[in-house]
This record gives sequence, structure tokens and C-alpha cells, in this order.
Amino acid sequence: MLFHLFELLRGYDFPGHNLMGFLSFRAILASMTALLVSLLAGPGVIGWLRRHGIYDGGRTPGNARKGERHLGVEDENAKKRTPTMGGVLIILSVMAPVLLFCDLSNTYILLLIATLLWMGGLGAVDDYIKVVRNDKGGLSKWSKLAGQSVLALGIALTVCLSPSIDTKELFTTIPFIRAHEFHYSWLSPFSGQTGTVVTWGVYLAMVILVIVASSNSVNLTDGVDGLAAGTSAIVGTVLGIFAWMGGNLIYSDYLGISYLPGTEEVAVFMSALVGALVGFLWFNTKPAEVFMGDVGSLAIGGVIGVAAVLVRKELLLPLLCGIFFCESLSVIVQTTWFKFTRAKYGEGRRIFRCTPLHHHFQREGVPSVITRPGKAVPESKLVVRFWIVQLILAVVTLALLKVR
Repeated sequence: MLFHLFELLRGYDFPGHNLMGFLSFRAILASMTALLVSLLAGPGVIGWLRRHGIYDGGRTPGNARKGERHLGVEDENAKKRTPTMGGVLIILSVMAPVLLFCDLSNTYILLLIATLLWMGGLGAVDDYIKVVRNDKGGLSKWSKLAGQSVLALGIALTVCLSPSIDTKELFTTIPFIRAHEFHYSWLSPFSGQTGTVVTWGVYLAMVILVIVASSNSVNLTDGVDGLAAGTSAIVGTVLGIFAWMGGNLIYSDYLGISYLPGTEEVAVFMSALVGALVGFLWFNTKPAEVFMGDVGSLAIGGVIGVAAVLVRKELLLPLLCGIFFCESLSVIVQTTWFKFTRAKYGEGRRIFRCTPLHHHFQREGVPSVITRPGKAVPESKLVVRFWIVQLILAVVTLALLKVR
């Protein structure tokens, strides 16, 4: 709102009348506002969740044998008394600065707002079923996938058909090739109209896969205090840098990446997301006062996936989001191997001690295919180590843009 107000007052000469025209100024304001909103509103939101009995109820890791624990008894009891659905705080903290400092006529911003609210709503329904109806299964996986896929399809079609988004060529940015551009038309063996249809089909499938996978990966990572929020903040920072650089003609030319006018506004949105996540970490670091729940994790993952699609960096996500990727891959591998060995040997066997991957390192004295019985890693140390790995992946991703 303030952005548009200053646009209306641009013709008047008063101190600071042109500040809103500077992207850096708006990005900083968005980040700081989101941080302050999160810190100030956090105690009230947590208190409201406590008063209404919206508690986590304990987290059950995958592939756990009966009677096994991945945490101490005190930790388990404390987590059962911790409120969940704290992702509402993240959404509120993002929306406040976005409405104030973003260009709300920008198609990219509208798509990100739709993603945040849609995925947050989907996660809220899932949390409601788990907490209020006391159904630990939550929303069925097919219903959740359907909701995510509908949004992803809508995003993909908007990118392809919107007149405000240049899609003469459907491409993405990857390192090691000239101009860092990978064109989806290269995957089509046809030419002419048939080739265009095939190219669009491939692109739509890729966008749906990226958004659904990103959303679910963050959801799987949200199992340890501060892990998903801290890791997402790092990823969000890099995507904000990509958006800033891609929307600037000089910077994009220097990095050798495509110039994407309008994507610079995505940097303001991502700055707000990072500020909100840092503020949420104030309450979410061990021992957590609140969990984000699916309302937070699905929304964050969806925004990350959509932002990557909008700035044409979706194929960089397996590297940039390496933590999320490995968390999801561990579940897929473990589940597949367990079912295969159960069918072949009559008893399911495990590759990891437990999945998602962070629970593997929390397990003590549990043998698996790739590890001997060992000591569990303390939760706080585990989280910091994952943050360090994510920082390294972020730096490598940025550095690869200079590799030809």
C-alpha cells in the first residue's frame, strides 16, 4: 500500500519522496518489518494456540520400531506440550510487509501471495484434522497432492499465458553451458506447433513436480526445532538474490544469466519471508515454544518452489535445497527398500536408522545397512550442522553461475 501511495505522490517534492523507488530500501524495510511483526505478535499467537489447546501431540519418526525412541523422555513430553500451527505467525509476518512495500500490480507478487495463502490454507486443514479431530493421519496424501497440484498447474499456466510474463522461450538457468540457459524445447523431438505443445507439456509437468516436491520436502524437514525455518531462510536469501540479479539488466549481464524484467519484486517478497523466518526462529529454536505445523511448512515450501520457477532457477533446486532434497530422498529410498525386503525376505529391512534423514542421526544404537550402531547427535548440534551444510550449498549454487 505504501509503495502505491508513494507512486501517487511521486510528482510532489517532499523529503524521501523517491525512497520507495529503490528496491534495496524496500527489501530492507520488508525484512525488518516482517521480523518485528513476528517478534511482537509471536507471544500473542503462541498464547492463543495454548489457550485453544492446539498442541503438537508428539512427533513420530518414520520406520520406527515399536518401543523405540529418538528423543529422551523429557524431550518427548515437552514436545507434546508445545503448540503447533505457528506457521500462521509466519504468514501474517510475510503478508504485512508485502502489502505495504510490494508492487501489488506485479504478476509475480500476486502469484507468490496466492501460493502463500493457498498452501497455508491446505496445511491449516491438515493441522485441523490432526489437532482438533485428533486424527493423526491428517489430510489424506492424495487430497494433499491434489491441492498442491491444482496450485502448481495454475502457476504454470499463468507463467505460460500471462501477457505480463515473457514466455517466448521456455527456459531455465543451469551452470556449465553457454549463456546458462536450458531451453525446454530441446527436450522435444518435434518442430512447429507439435513441438510447441510438447514443450509446454514438459514445462507444465516440470513446474508441477518442482512445486509439489518443494512443498513436501520442507514439510518432511520440519521435524527438529529450528531446522526447517533456518534452512528455509538460507534458501530464501539465495532466491531473493537470484530475483534481484535477474531483474537488473546490468547484474544479469555480468553474471551471464537471462534478464527477466519484473522479477526484482520477488526479491522484496523473499526478503519479507526471510525476516519472518528469522523472527519465527526466536520462538522455534530448542527448546521450541511453538512448531510451525503443516500450515507453515507447506506454505514455505510452496513459496520456495514457485519463486524458483518464476526466476527460472527450478533446476538448481536439488543443489540449492540439498537438505530438503536429501530428506525427501531418504524417505523414498527407505520406504522402497523396506517394502522390497519385506516382500523378498518376509521382514522389512532399513537402509537408514530412521527417516526423514535428521532422525537417522538422532537414533542411538540402531543398526542399519549403511551405519553400525552409534551415538545419537544432540538435537541442537544436529540443527547447526545442517545449517552449515545448507550455507555451503547456497554459496556453491551462487558460485556456479560464473562457471561456463
